[in-house]
Amino acid sequence: MKKNREAIPTFANEAEERAYWERTDSTMHMDWSKAERVRLPNLKPSTTAISLRLPVSLLEQIKIAANKRDVPYQSLIKMWLSEKVG
Repeated sequence: MKKNREAIPTFANEAEERAYWERTDSTMHMDWSKAERVRLPNLKPSTTAISLRLPVSLLEQIKIAANKRDVPYQSLIKMWLSEKVG
């Protein structure tokens, strides 16, 4: 039995679309049983640059710790932040 699907509405902006999908069951609009798995191997998460003032001694300690682990100090900072937040 074929189920009638509703048309996806037009949205004024991304925030409106996000709010719609947060409260709407997507099966009203599409048949997920016919979906195909896709791989996006070159997809990278969005990043943004920030400026962070650190005491020189702290930055030096971080650089030493990164050197011991053979990773760039900025990568080590990201790893530590990810561990604490996650």
